[in-house]
Amino acid sequence: MARERSSGGVEVDPDTVPDPSLKDAAHDSDPMEEAVAAAHDEAERTGGLGRPGKAMNRRSPFFIGMTAAAGVAVTYGVIELVIKARSMLILIGLALFIAASLDPVVAWLCRHRVPRWAAVVTVVVGVMAVGAGFLAAAVPPMAAQATALVHNMPHYMHELQDHNSSLGKLNTKYHLQQRVSSVISSKGGSLIGGVLGAGELVLSAVSSMLLVLVLSVYFLASLPKTKLFAYRLVPQSRRPRAILIADEIFAKVGGYMLGNLLTSAIAALGTFFWMLAWGIPYPVLLALLIGLLDLIPVIGSSVGGAIVTLVALTVSLPVAIATLAFYIAYRLAEDYLIVPRVMGRTVQVPAIVSMVSVLVGGVLLGIIGALVAIPVAAAIRLLLQEITFRRLDQS
Repeated sequence: MARERSSGGVEVDPDTVPDPSLKDAAHDSDPMEEAVAAAHDEAERTGGLGRPGKAMNRRSPFFIGMTAAAGVAVTYGVIELVIKARSMLILIGLALFIAASLDPVVAWLCRHRVPRWAAVVTVVVGVMAVGAGFLAAAVPPMAAQATALVHNMPHYMHELQDHNSSLGKLNTKYHLQQRVSSVISSKGGSLIGGVLGAGELVLSAVSSMLLVLVLSVYFLASLPKTKLFAYRLVPQSRRPRAILIADEIFAKVGGYMLGNLLTSAIAALGTFFWMLAWGIPYPVLLALLIGLLDLIPVIGSSVGGAIVTLVALTVSLPVAIATLAFYIAYRLAEDYLIVPRVMGRTVQVPAIVSMVSVLVGGVLLGIIGALVAIPVAAAIRLLLQEITFRRLDQS
């Protein structure tokens, strides 16, 4: 587009010159006529749209009010987003926790000159192989023992009628059979609805597990890049220290998860051999249940021990008492011998902090909250020691 040259020698874009008709419209208002003339002079002098004016006063009441209102609106939107996406955010956090737990194994393979992608594939295939072997070893006995449980139900019902048996004495004292019959007769429809709801719950749980597994693989493959992206959010002067603290936190998470799997395996094996020794039924089924429940710190093995003790009542009352004593002894051994040796050097969380964190995590997020409570407490403890306490000591 052609540019005109003003009398001062400055090239002027015709599109930036104010409309000449504004002069005619401004005759009735002297201030506006002066403003239009000043705009023409500014366009000729600068050859553009003029120089920027002074910045807005950020201390003005209007600006402060708008900023505060925008901050409240953004905060409210974020809170609403977190509330509505709470279940999905929990699954994403669990997947990230699993990826961080497996990352030490991948890092060990990488230190031995294995490419990252090959290390991730090796770990994922290894986990899938362990899971497949676990299912192959567990499903047939579980199916057989579940069938035996259904087959023995008439025998258990007969024992309920026998006033000399342990179940019969409990039935006589607490009227178990009458209570069950009344529940079935009065709330049969709700029980059917509960069964259907349980089926939906199982389908939802399976889909959630698949989602967590897929996300865990993706997080594990891209964990270094994810870490680098998070580190970019830290100011340059503080990045080295942030990297060191974050790596220590990831090491604690990985060590805790591996140690937790080891203690759960010990609990499952101990339960299996105890039940075999005393002839308690369904040893494989209940040993697997104990192994899964023991993944939940503090309360998992206690709940599993109570279940096995109740099953031991079908053998005899002395066997049930011995089983209860066994789990009390195992609980003490796990708290004071196994856990300090397996996870004490890695997590370094006091026993009272572990118990409180597990209880709070269970109340907030259920089983997942109880599972991740101890490594979260370890991370908070590390941040307090490295940042908060140092600043307080120097203040």
